[in-house]
Amino acid sequence: MAARFNVVFSDDLNKALDKVVQEDESSKADVLRKALQLYLAARDGKRRGLKVGLADPETRQLETEIIGL
Repeated sequence: MAARFNVVFSDDLNKALDKVVQEDESSKADVLRKALQLYLAARDGKRRGLKVGLADPETRQLETEIIGL
């Protein structure tokens, strides 16, 4: 069963979302689905004691750790 939500964003966040949608030729719903999937994966990893961040693809070194999730 699918669920439908109404969400209110600040003007700044809505503008950022609009920019992503335009650049990726996607929809707001698709961007938000992907964002939620990423959040859930990050949350699961943190619960398993892993770090969440951005790594250099060549060196595999963590360049930026994402905290506060």
